Amino acid sequence: MNRHWLYVLMGGIIEVVWVSGLKHSNAWWHWLITAVAIAISFWLIIEASRRLPVGTVYAVFTGIGTAGTVIGEMVVFGEPFRWSKTLLIALLLAGVMGLKLMSDNTQEEAAS
Repeated sequence: MNRHWLYVLMGGIIEVVWVSGLKHSNAWWHWLITAVAIAISFWLIIEASRRLPVGTVYAVFTGIGTAGTVIGEMVVFGEPFRWSKTLLIALLLAGVMGLKLMSDNTQEEAAS
């Protein structure tokens, strides 16, 4: 995994923090942490998009954020567990992994 894919991964994980912050913030410093997380997350994605395909970066970023937010809400905030959610998250993650693999193959073909 190169540095730019690491940026996408970190940006997606930080997205989980700020999305949860938008829902659960109730003090000024919670909002401050949320705003800083948004700024860092988008900076990482912008940096990753300079070297990687933008469509793939955005799909992976939002996939990580969506799956992470749903799982985080279930684990941390007691959102009810549903098999349908779990199945759909697995399908989403399979699509994200497929996009990443296809992007790696495209980059290898372009390099040869």
